[in-house]
Amino acid sequence: MTRAGLTEKILDIKREKGWTWRYICDEIGGMADVLIVGALLGQMKLVKPQAARAAALFGLSAAEQAMLNEVPMRGTGTPMPPTDPLLYRFYEMVMVNGPAWKALIEEEFGDGIMSAIDFDFAFERQANPKGDRVKITMTGKFLPYKYYGNQQGVPEYGYKEE
Repeated sequence: MTRAGLTEKILDIKREKGWTWRYICDEIGGMADVLIVGALLGQMKLVKPQAARAAALFGLSAAEQAMLNEVPMRGTGTPMPPTDPLLYRFYEMVMVNGPAWKALIEEEFGDGIMSAIDFDFAFERQANPKGDRVKITMTGKFLPYKYYGNQQGVPEYGYKEE
C-alpha cells in the first residue's frame, strides 16, 4: 500500500464511523492535533506510541502502522498554486503579505528565517455578528543564517546587530 492509499483508507473509515477529527485526535493523543491530522493525511509522521494507537483505532495492519511512523515526502499532493479555495487563501496571504512579514521579522530579529519545524499552530473560532472569524496563532523559532567562513569582526550568525 502507498501512503496515499493509506490516507484514503483512513478517510474512508473516518466517514464510515462518522468520527470527527476531534474524536480521532483525542483517541490518539500525545501531540498537537495539527500533527496528528497531518500524519493521517500523509504529511507528517506519528511517533511509535501514537502510530500504535492510530493502528488500533483504525484497525490497521502492522505494515500500515509502520508507514505512519515513517518520515513522509511532505508537500506532495498539493498543486502550486493550490486550487482548493481555503488553501489558496493561505497562499494568497503569503504572496501578498509575505514581503512585509519578511521585512518586519528581519528588522526585529536579524538575517534569518522563522522555523516551520520548531513551530506551533493554533486556531480558534471568534464569534462575530457579521460572520464568525478564524483566529490563527503561529509561533516559530527564529533561526539566524550562519555566516560560514566568517573572519574576525564578522558575526557568526545573522542575529540583529545593535
